[in-house]
Amino acid sequence: MIFFVSLLCSISTHLQAQLGFCGGNSGDPIFTEDFGSGTTDGPALPAGTTTYNFTTGTPNDGDYTISSTTNYFDWLSIQDHTPGDTNGKSFIVNASFTAGEFYQRQVTGLCENTSYEFSSWLINLQPAGSCEGNSIPVNVRFQIWDETDTNLLAQGDTGSILGTGTTEWDQYALVFKTVPGQTSVILKMRNNSNGGCGNDLAIDDIVFKSCGDDVTVSTSTNEQSLIVCENQGSVSRMLTATPDFSIFTTHAYQWQQSTDQQTWTDIPGENSAILDTPAVTTTSYFRVKIAEDIVNVNNDLCNVVSDVFDIIVLPIPPAPTSNGNVEICEGELGVLSVNTQTTYSIKWYDAATGGNLILSDNQNFEIGVAGTYYAEANSIEIECASATRTPVTLTVNLLPVVPEDTSAFLCEDSITSLDAEIENVTYQWSTGATTQLIDVSEAGEYTVTVTNTNGCSATRTFLVDQIDLPRIDNIKSDGPSIVVSTSNTGNFEYSLDGISFQSSSVFEAVDGGFYTIYVQDNTDCGVATADFYHLVIQKFFTPNGDTVNDLFEPDGLEVFSSFTISIFDRYGKLLKFGNLNSASWDGSFLGNQMPEDDYWYLIEADSTQFRGHFSLKR
Repeated sequence: MIFFVSLLCSISTHLQAQLGFCGGNSGDPIFTEDFGSGTTDGPALPAGTTTYNFTTGTPNDGDYTISSTTNYFDWLSIQDHTPGDTNGKSFIVNASFTAGEFYQRQVTGLCENTSYEFSSWLINLQPAGSCEGNSIPVNVRFQIWDETDTNLLAQGDTGSILGTGTTEWDQYALVFKTVPGQTSVILKMRNNSNGGCGNDLAIDDIVFKSCGDDVTVSTSTNEQSLIVCENQGSVSRMLTATPDFSIFTTHAYQWQQSTDQQTWTDIPGENSAILDTPAVTTTSYFRVKIAEDIVNVNNDLCNVVSDVFDIIVLPIPPAPTSNGNVEICEGELGVLSVNTQTTYSIKWYDAATGGNLILSDNQNFEIGVAGTYYAEANSIEIECASATRTPVTLTVNLLPVVPEDTSAFLCEDSITSLDAEIENVTYQWSTGATTQLIDVSEAGEYTVTVTNTNGCSATRTFLVDQIDLPRIDNIKSDGPSIVVSTSNTGNFEYSLDGISFQSSSVFEAVDGGFYTIYVQDNTDCGVATADFYHLVIQKFFTPNGDTVNDLFEPDGLEVFSSFTISIFDRYGKLLKFGNLNSASWDGSFLGNQMPEDDYWYLIEADSTQFRGHFSLKR
């Protein structure tokens, strides 16, 4: 746990304080101990730095090592804390069975009446639930002693740092203030807990630095940094340093300038809270050193530094690099693209200068309208554009013009030809053929994709239906009519002579006799024929002597070489038997008129029989 607690100071025999961080700004570190890097353990700390024993192997109780690994026992395997380290080392301690001193270091050359912060990063190396849930927690005491190592000036405890299994380091700090005449102190870290199962820790990045007011730097318009483009020329600002008086009661100033935030140079004569910066044309940084006493302002062991005011001068970006002009086919979208550094964004315009902004913050521009478009590189922070724009041209090629989709028919058991009907292109049929015309023998959907010299394609579809030949199912006589039935359907036409065709399947008022029936589809896919003997038998006759329909006399028997005709009443009694010489019946039997009723006939003509009934009406 990190305690962010304000420093409570009191001067007595021992100056006491609890852990907490500097509430204001700090000076540059007076010293930093990061324990180095490398894959070899060590070296041992200087004599007097610790009461623990150094080892290059596994640290047992009361031992320590300086190593880039913590992979001992069942401890957590972690990286050191120092940012950017490769094989960075840390101070690894296996606590002694009795409480003792981990670390001490003397710091000299300090300033009187000045606040300082002593901090370190710590981590408990025990996994969660270790030692059967009874792991001894880490508990470290930070102490500040006078140079005689007899007077305790300040101290504070971390409290219990439990073995939770996390690999995250935590920082702890102690703030204290030197008294008049005090320029040297001894820093210590002690183990509050006894050793055993647990109380194993790693220590890294011990830092000692001055502590002062929180000092902000801003302009009269409350700018705390400035970013400009180099085409704006030289720039300057009037800066004001504002301390919060949390530590210092008086303030002495020395302004500094840097080009890299590493090397800082004092600006001669700038010793007030206000700085009118020199005009700059390249990136520059400004800060102010502050101390309570003017004699300490240039002593880095005594002063603190303010926040940094950045004047960032961005270079004009180079024009982006085109990835090439783009050609597409009509109806498609083309992607124009350019390359630039990741620190720049891209804007697309419709003109080389001025013009309309079309798209922002994208290196790729998708569009389907032909033309030349212009890409401009720009800073992602402010408007700082490349001096020129990069043109990228989109060409839209026309598609080949194909006839509309069409329907075709295919006669049963035959082939038909399909024609793409466009020349000077390449062809790709759904059948795999690559010619302009193809022959097909099955119904279905066929497509042809044609591609012109620009690589643009269009597709035409053919729907091919099969026309089946008529299949005559039945032919029957219905009185004087011939009725033809087919087992399939279609646009059929019917004929009795193969010349004159009609759309009706019924031929009316046809004389009895032998006929050939013709049935064809109107697409000329072929003709089906069948021979039929048409015998015309009245459905009724009226033997009343008016000479109209007085006889039952079938029509068409004359085509047979021989036939007989028998007529029966409803009880099967033979009333009439005739042949070629007598093929009619007048409705009488043995000279008596037969009554109105239904009667049956049997005609045997050559090898064919005809059966049926008819009515006699008076």
